[in-house]
Amino acid sequence: MSKISKEEVKNIAILSRIELSDDEIVKFEGELSSILDFVSKLQGVDTSSIKPLSQVTGLENSLREDEIKDCLNRDKLLENLPERQDKFIKVKKVFEKEDIV
Repeated sequence: MSKISKEEVKNIAILSRIELSDDEIVKFEGELSSILDFVSKLQGVDTSSIKPLSQVTGLENSLREDEIKDCLNRDKLLENLPERQDKFIKVKKVFEKEDIV
């Protein structure tokens, strides 16, 4: 049985940027462990006689020809930005150093 620890649940919550109560941590500890057990069982299934399948309908992709089209003028786009740095869009930080595990 794959067992997820409370610390691992807390770390997953931090990476997911969600806050969990102590009760939720206990709940997800069990649920995530059950999911890992199920995946372990799936990995044990012999699929050697099963033909690889990418889709089930039998239809084939119909693709259009690539066409060159005019797009936004980069300079005009950059004029409308609240913040930029040279020719790049400047955005707020997404991760703090302590978020990186």
